[in-house]
Amino acid sequence: MEIERQKFGAVLLIQPKGPLIGSDATQLRVEVDDARIDCMGRRVLDMEQVPYVDSMGLESLLDISDRMRESGKSLKMCGVNETVRQVLEITDLAVLFEYYEDANTATRSYM
Repeated sequence: MEIERQKFGAVLLIQPKGPLIGSDATQLRVEVDDARIDCMGRRVLDMEQVPYVDSMGLESLLDISDRMRESGKSLKMCGVNETVRQVLEITDLAVLFEYYEDANTATRSYM
């Protein structure tokens, strides 16, 4: 999995590319955790190029959400496709995230 990072002011946009499975899920968790210093906790996860997630991917998203909530933040996501959203809803994890249609809207939500 390739993960790109873009900074928009004090907001960091994290863009994983590829399925969120196995060791890639761990890589994403580390990437998002490492980013907290760079962006004052303002992170957006752009899921536009993530076609699906497996159980490790879900666990990773849950861990990221829990850590952010502990610091008083919530994980904002954008570009979540129907497949991933259905998996999040079926597993009752959908309520843990704030959803936005696109990266621009998600990053502006911090302002």
